[in-house]
Amino acid sequence: MDFELTEQQIEIRDLARRVLADRVTADRLKEVEAGREGFDRALWKELGDAGLLGAALPDDAGGGGFGFLELCLVLEESARAVAPVPAFPTLVLAALPIAEFGSDEQRARVLPGVAKGEAVLTAALGEGTVLRAQPHEERWRIRGTAEIVPYADSASVLVAPARTEEGATGVFLVDPTGLAMEQQEVTTGEPTFRVHVDSIVDELDVLAEPARGDHVLAWTLQRALAALAVMQVGGADRALALTAEYTSGRDQFGRPLASFQAVQQRIADAYIDTLAMRWTAWRAAWRLAEGLHADEEVAVAKFWASEAGSRVVTAAQHLHGGTGLDVDYPLHRYTKQSKRIELQFGAATSQLARLGELIAR
Repeated sequence: MDFELTEQQIEIRDLARRVLADRVTADRLKEVEAGREGFDRALWKELGDAGLLGAALPDDAGGGGFGFLELCLVLEESARAVAPVPAFPTLVLAALPIAEFGSDEQRARVLPGVAKGEAVLTAALGEGTVLRAQPHEERWRIRGTAEIVPYADSASVLVAPARTEEGATGVFLVDPTGLAMEQQEVTTGEPTFRVHVDSIVDELDVLAEPARGDHVLAWTLQRALAALAVMQVGGADRALALTAEYTSGRDQFGRPLASFQAVQQRIADAYIDTLAMRWTAWRAAWRLAEGLHADEEVAVAKFWASEAGSRVVTAAQHLHGGTGLDVDYPLHRYTKQSKRIELQFGAATSQLARLGELIAR
């Protein structure tokens, strides 16, 4: 693959970096974290106005008509800034499958609000989720409990895979308004909920009939894994930069910490890990964007994101000493973000197991 970005991709990346650098300040992060809603709605709207949220959405839905690579550029910058916005659940877990598999009516109804930064979407894909679908007067009744649903209280649509009595999977668009939900505490602090679903869904809200739901779900999860790997690169790259700045400016025994060989070796190892994550993540994303087979590449990318991502933030915390534990210092946010990405949809061991299965075929 060619790692060079096109002029348009560079413009998208640089625009996202400028907007996020201007808006995601230390003071603003503290203000958002102390607020009720749990994310920066003004920033979300600004990203929409800049055309960044709709970069990978189709033209006829108010998007930019670009592809998965352009979306990953936005996600990498979002993770680099630890931006308090629902980019991953809205754009990857929900908007992408709706854009790919949704009807014209579904796309026209749901996606323009996302592209404008006026709507939030989410998905019921958390570990422990159990949803059932039963036929109900030519419609479907979706019942069960969805665990770890991000931004459920702000979402206008919940993408909900549900199993039928025959064991097939359908994918449905559920309105979360009025559903019972309980907030769950997660390490990143983002608003996450247990949602008790009991909804009647008509044919206009069926994203995938049970005959093809497994395909839609697998398609979505593949892109979710690649997107997480790219996001881990953005966060690790910034955590490494913070560490280089800190060790260069912190003196110990009359010398900068960065001048000690052991410190240099630790940072060098973290740098190599970040390069490996970048190569594997973007290779997986590129193959998906090109419509190529990418099962192995996605598993490799997520393995590196989980294994090496953990090593990078661990090294960053270690080299910061006590400063790394100070919540007024930004490093702790990158550590929390990295841990979430490491574990979400399977950590390193599960990716190795998946690779073993693919190799044995």
